[in-house]
Amino acid sequence: MRILRSIQHKYCADGSFMKEYQLSEPVTAGFFRYLGNFGKVESMPGLGGGFYSFERPDWFSIKGFAGDTTVEVRFKPQSMDMTGDFLFFLFSSYHEEGVDLTVLKRREQSLAERVRVHLYGK
Repeated sequence: MRILRSIQHKYCADGSFMKEYQLSEPVTAGFFRYLGNFGKVESMPGLGGGFYSFERPDWFSIKGFAGDTTVEVRFKPQSMDMTGDFLFFLFSSYHEEGVDLTVLKRREQSLAERVRVHLYGK
């Protein structure tokens, strides 16, 4: 799955920067389960069947419906430049038949340290 383009973006009242992305294929419940390796995932049945929310504090959150070809991503502006590439890497690395998390987890750990130092110092 790939992010094709940003179809909308804006600053939100909570200080986050929102981008709505068009995807090459529909997101699935399996994709959100995969994201659980990198942050907190919630299924939100009260908002309609198949609505999911993913959050990685200090990085970004992803919200969307399984079956849709768009997702909403909210970035923390202070770390957006650092974490944007990782977002694209998460999408492009996902495959329904399985994912080798080794490279992703190494990249995540390295980035987590850089983000922490950037936001909070040593």
